[in-house]
Amino acid sequence: MQITESIARRCVSLLRGCGRWCGVLAFLALALAMGSGSPLCAAQETVLVGSGSTVPAPLYAKWAEEYNKRNPKVQMRYVPIGAGEGIKQISHGSGDFAAGEVPLTTKEREEGGLIEVPATLIAIVPIFNLPGVEGELRFSGALLADIFLGRVKRWNSPALAKINPDLSLPDLPIKVVHRPGGKGSNYVFSEFLSKSSPAFREEIGISASPAWPVGTSAERSSDMADKVRSEPGSIGYVEAQYAFKLHIRSSSVLNPAGHFVAASEKTITAACHGVEAPGWDRLSASLINAPGPDSFPITSFSWLYLKVGAADSRRAAALADLLNWMLADGQRFAVKEGYSELPPPLRENVKAKISKSLQ
Repeated sequence: MQITESIARRCVSLLRGCGRWCGVLAFLALALAMGSGSPLCAAQETVLVGSGSTVPAPLYAKWAEEYNKRNPKVQMRYVPIGAGEGIKQISHGSGDFAAGEVPLTTKEREEGGLIEVPATLIAIVPIFNLPGVEGELRFSGALLADIFLGRVKRWNSPALAKINPDLSLPDLPIKVVHRPGGKGSNYVFSEFLSKSSPAFREEIGISASPAWPVGTSAERSSDMADKVRSEPGSIGYVEAQYAFKLHIRSSSVLNPAGHFVAASEKTITAACHGVEAPGWDRLSASLINAPGPDSFPITSFSWLYLKVGAADSRRAAALADLLNWMLADGQRFAVKEGYSELPPPLRENVKAKISKSLQ
């Protein structure tokens, strides 16, 4: 399954330049081109194609940039079409891997022949726009749940004032911004809210497609960041990297140890240690509300979804090389891009699982 650089670039350009369903069709066109073995290719190369969540999209763009320097005959492309769509594509055999923050269901594993393995550590952070408010804004999970349920409607509400006694909060309506269905950030954020609030768990629950009762929608992570940044009084949630790079204010969040913790490389890694150490072999499906005084409570793996034993031997070897690079040299680029690297003992267990799945 090979494809010329020009065809790959043309298909990826279509994916970036059109809407969601147009993008899915372009992805399918790319997959068909990859499988066609077209005799028109004068200078053939292997192009490994992944698709999925926009949460790690900047990281996969950087990985593609750096990995593609290593060997011109093996290249990688990543198409950010949403975690749910990415799982569908890899389940149908379109592409080589998918990425997202939603654990696979038993049905997806069995019927799609899929596994998931951690690729990097991410955190979902509450972001807000409150002009004139200085200092650290704090939230508990229960308070965030009430805001996203529409129960707390104004920034100077007693519930917010109680948890932020040192801040002078304005008498402004809270403008909730959320993501549409099928998004990995929805899953992580709704899992945290469900584990923090019985009311949220009963009314909404854990889902990549929550039925949000209030607010407006932002299609991509970058759209969410732009919308909150431009709307005074707004609140939303994005992967921490977007907040850091775009200089959008994010809040600290109460963890199970009773500490208000801001997301950082240290606190995100602490959450992974709290769940996975000392064995590093659980490859846990959830890092939400991890134990430990320094753990950021809305931490998650960003997953790689892989089809078990699906590729021919040459393509499997190319994919194994890419994935091993991601889990070795690729992790330092994750840190540079604002993500958190997987601890080394965990990486070794991930590599072993990948090696077994690609045989």
